[in-house]
Amino acid sequence: MVEPEERPSVAGQRLGAPESMGISTLEPGQRPPTMPPGRQVSIRVQMLDDTQEVFEVSQRAPGKVLFDLVCAHLNLIEGDYFGLEFQDQRKMTVWLDLLKPTLKQIRRPKNTILRFVVKFFPPDHSQLLEELTRYLFALQIKHDLACGRLTCNESSAALLVSHIVQSEIGDFDEVQCKQHLLNNKYIPEQDALMDKIIEYHRKHVGQTPAESDYQLLEIARRLEMYGVRLYPAKDREGTKLSLAVAHSGVLVFQGHTKINAFNWSKVRKLSFKRKRFLIKLRPDLNQSNCQDTLEFMMGSRDCCKVFWKICVEYHAFFRLFEEPKPKPKPVLFTRGSSFRFSETFYAKIYQILNLVKRSPWKNSLLIISNPPSSENTVKSISRSPQHSESPSAGQVMVNGQKQSLSLGQSPDRRQPSPLTSPLLTDAGFVRTDDEDEVRRKRFPTDKAYFIAKELLTTERTYLKDLEVITVSFQKSVGKDEAMPDSLRNLIFANFEPVYKFHETFLNDVEQRLAQWEGRSNAHIKGDYQRVGDVMLKNIQGLKLLTAHLQKHSEALLELERTCRSSRRLEGLCRDFELQKVCYLPLNIFFLRPLHRLMHYKQILERLCKHYPPTHDDFRASRAALADISEMVVQLHGTLIKMENFQKLLELKKDLTGVEDLAIPGREFIRLGCLSKLSGKGLQQRMFFLFNDVLMYTSRGMTASNQFKVNGQLPLYGMTIRESEDEWGVPHSFTLFGQRQSVVVAASSASEMEKWVEDIKMAIELADKCNGSSAEILSSSFTDSKSPEESSADQESEDDLSASRTSLERQTPHRGNTTVHVCWHRNTSVSMVDFSVALENQLSGNLLRKFKNSNGWQKLWVVFTNFSLFFYKTHQDEFPLASLPLLGYSITVPSESENIHKDYVFKLHFKSHVYYFRSESEYSFERWMEVIRSATCSSSHIRSLSRKEPHVY
Repeated sequence: MVEPEERPSVAGQRLGAPESMGISTLEPGQRPPTMPPGRQVSIRVQMLDDTQEVFEVSQRAPGKVLFDLVCAHLNLIEGDYFGLEFQDQRKMTVWLDLLKPTLKQIRRPKNTILRFVVKFFPPDHSQLLEELTRYLFALQIKHDLACGRLTCNESSAALLVSHIVQSEIGDFDEVQCKQHLLNNKYIPEQDALMDKIIEYHRKHVGQTPAESDYQLLEIARRLEMYGVRLYPAKDREGTKLSLAVAHSGVLVFQGHTKINAFNWSKVRKLSFKRKRFLIKLRPDLNQSNCQDTLEFMMGSRDCCKVFWKICVEYHAFFRLFEEPKPKPKPVLFTRGSSFRFSETFYAKIYQILNLVKRSPWKNSLLIISNPPSSENTVKSISRSPQHSESPSAGQVMVNGQKQSLSLGQSPDRRQPSPLTSPLLTDAGFVRTDDEDEVRRKRFPTDKAYFIAKELLTTERTYLKDLEVITVSFQKSVGKDEAMPDSLRNLIFANFEPVYKFHETFLNDVEQRLAQWEGRSNAHIKGDYQRVGDVMLKNIQGLKLLTAHLQKHSEALLELERTCRSSRRLEGLCRDFELQKVCYLPLNIFFLRPLHRLMHYKQILERLCKHYPPTHDDFRASRAALADISEMVVQLHGTLIKMENFQKLLELKKDLTGVEDLAIPGREFIRLGCLSKLSGKGLQQRMFFLFNDVLMYTSRGMTASNQFKVNGQLPLYGMTIRESEDEWGVPHSFTLFGQRQSVVVAASSASEMEKWVEDIKMAIELADKCNGSSAEILSSSFTDSKSPEESSADQESEDDLSASRTSLERQTPHRGNTTVHVCWHRNTSVSMVDFSVALENQLSGNLLRKFKNSNGWQKLWVVFTNFSLFFYKTHQDEFPLASLPLLGYSITVPSESENIHKDYVFKLHFKSHVYYFRSESEYSFERWMEVIRSATCSSSHIRSLSRKEPHVY
């Protein structure tokens, strides 16, 4: 038997651990497990650093004894995350059962090598308490990268390898780095990424091995294939797929692309019967006819059992908090597998619960065990808890004596590193009140300063949005023949000059703000507390780029035209939209330069309103406003048309059953939920109102989660009448068309008023056409139903009971679009709302707090397209998460909520509550203003006024 005191482990050497360190820094003095009597057998175990160790175990010893010996050898306390795997006699990779005797599982121990690997991957690596555990996880990531199991894009791969190299050889030295990369292969295509790896490694100077491990895990945990082991399977149609299990539930992959996920909260039962693996789902209250059992075929019964068993273990590890009572065994016969939740997993859960008082496990597990099933469009950013409730948070042992520490302070009174800070969150730190006070005293308080700062923060976001086209999209399409050279030149030759111009503009604004804040000596040489002169100079330069700005709309039209004729290019664009960097629909980025003109105009209007006419900056600001207003008037008509065209293209992706949505002359007006009265009662439907037709759809289980068009009502000749008294349904009205009538009901009186107002306006527009498009509508917009099904009480519901196999998810999942948010939150939005939500973009740092948490997280937040997008910093390439705001209410906290801070606003929808804290009164008012614009729907009156911009 291997004794840990005989020699230090490899991990111990890497971490500088002395031989007398003991088992763990958490529980010193722990001894190796007691060995049962009997003849001993040698078992070889391969560690994560590829070294092999031999352990002596008794023939009768259960697997737990061997596993505990390995953990003792590594000085590992957090062994619950790990396991021993091996190939059995059927050549299948299985996990060592810790309760069964080891030699009953390993038939030929002399010829078998067990591998010590990570078995359970938590969603947040800050749950790992010890540096050793993080080091072992880093070794697992390194192994998964090398064997191709952990796939990612080139940039992520290069960044991961750069952190591995930093941890192994230290600070950057070009010769040493190149030689090390030539001698060690970390990823399959390493040679092609050599320069990028070196470039990233150069930036890690001063980073310790432990910090490199932390950064490695931080990047890896966001990858789709993190911790995923694929098990081959097929769906009912015979399509080859792979199944996997994670902390959140069961996953379905096609190749290395996740096409479906079944959260534990939605899974009622997992079982297998021969080669069939069955997932029984909890009934969906919104869809009574949906299939509740999914079936997958695996290679054999043994394959099914292996996957089913690991699913049970994952569920037990991440979700089980109470030991289920064992069922009585039948006296004569048994049926099915004898595997149950073992006491090993109960022990793991209770170990976790016992660590709650001194570790960050509690909140994390609660989040996993109680996911927000009703808020499936909002992704959680941080699972890191707050530790202020911990009894030991304020005291540490130093030289045997208790000493008190201020929050977030290390024992040596220095600021904590990212590895040891008990307040670590995804945002990186929590700001204290003292820091806020220092900041208020240090920085200017003039409103003009905060207006200038808004210019800076939004310019940073705008430049990142331009990079989506000029860098990411250009790299994605590359030199692919699917994109003609003429189209490539039209797009990038007209975006790159704009991008380069705004790089200089941003640099000017950053320099001026630094001077304004007194961060350089330049403020001594002159008065730099103004920004109008900077804007005037750059807007005059921007006017020279008007020809390029006008070409952007042409580029969008040509891209759409080419995609229609080239499926390959359409596929390239679709794949690019799935990348995290493309956080909005691709065609929205084509409109960003025109929207930015509106932002400049709004900023300058606020600046001129704030300045008195005698202010030094007033004349420059007024001149800049005149110039930008001239550009807005010149390009406003193009913007209105392109916003409508972009919205039609976006809706085209959300709808199925209509041939061509973006026909010339069609204008989008409103979309949203209404209940349609049929023979089965009121049924929720999505309605789409245009200036020529009203479409109603149902949410079907289609390949891309689209809405199926059930009917189309031409507006020419249509009449509308309120019918609440007639049908006894609140907020109902009847639409009388030329071919059929439809009775619908809104969710509230205000929603009904918006719909009735917009439909009446659309009918008037259609009637003014004198029926010229009636024949076109009747011929091109055929009803989706046959004549027998045209009556309202016989509407087909087949699309709702369609088979929910994973084959239907081959195309991109569109479950987080505005249409789906409206569906889930039973609301509606108009074209004016879309325009305002895009034109009222805002960016900046906010502190965020959850309803039941204590600390505040600092995040970079971008508001656009009805959503808040959360980043760690403004330099991040893509958002960590998003929060769609439709349906939310924005208020200020009440006294009873005990939020005793300045400039705090509250977002709430049903039971979901978020608090956000801004840095000044100005930014607080701006965030309240723009968020209200996304949560309060507009009427068509504003739409008409919007088409006639005011000339300055």
